[in-house]
Amino acid sequence: MRIGHSISALALAAALVLAGTAARAFDAAKYPDFGGVWTRAGSGEPRFDPSKPPGRGQEAPLTAEHRTTFEAILQDIAEGGKADLPAYTCLAPGMPMIMNADVPMEIVVFPEITYIMIDHIYESVRRIFTDGRPFPRDAEPAFIGYSIGKWIDTDGDGKYDVLEVETRNFKGPRVYDESGLTLHPDDMSVIKERIYLDKADRNLLHNEVTVIDNGLSRPWTVMKTYTRELTRRTSWREEVCAEVNGHVKIGMEFYKLDPNGYLMPVKRNQGLPDLRHFKE
Repeated sequence: MRIGHSISALALAAALVLAGTAARAFDAAKYPDFGGVWTRAGSGEPRFDPSKPPGRGQEAPLTAEHRTTFEAILQDIAEGGKADLPAYTCLAPGMPMIMNADVPMEIVVFPEITYIMIDHIYESVRRIFTDGRPFPRDAEPAFIGYSIGKWIDTDGDGKYDVLEVETRNFKGPRVYDESGLTLHPDDMSVIKERIYLDKADRNLLHNEVTVIDNGLSRPWTVMKTYTRELTRRTSWREEVCAEVNGHVKIGMEFYKLDPNGYLMPVKRNQGLPDLRHFKE
């Protein structure tokens, strides 16, 4: 599903230029080179805070109430549960998990909009609007939210070097990573980012991510780093979650399918789903 992303983005940008007189001429020299394909730096399990272990090791600044929720989720996972993790129902990973870059991501920059394209669980396209618009009042909530960006020239040399982004207007469930740590179910999160190239190595991209969420006792800031692929990519792997997903959620319970397609429990002594609409 990734093949053609760049073509689609270029076609959309061309349409904006032709259709809107407000579209500004694109002076590429004023913008940092974010173009290309980026993979997360480091190894091991993708984590919200790449510098710390997953799960409790993330040391998330949770409120007492949300910590109780997290401990219950960890207990459920230990017993075989799935804790509403996006991968098990093929939901979009959403923000901020999508920026963990479990798979390579592609960035395309234009004056009015920056695209970040990632095909993980669900083909997602982040659109970061940099045309000066405010947050809309009637936009439909989304797993990736609605992002407004602003280019900054921090050293006064006449060239932009930092993209500041604020994202709001979410729907859930959303998690930080696959450890089971969830964001607050009210979906009132505000996520801020500062995205910029490393001054010593232009093939390193840094993303300082700050999450403000009612499940947190204070804002939680982490640093993510991505490395640019230096070899031209000729194709993109298509990922269709539903094609290989053997997990089923019925009501509030998760089950799984055996190789023959029969329903199986995921936890010891797990009961049957509600069969009221089926004949005995």
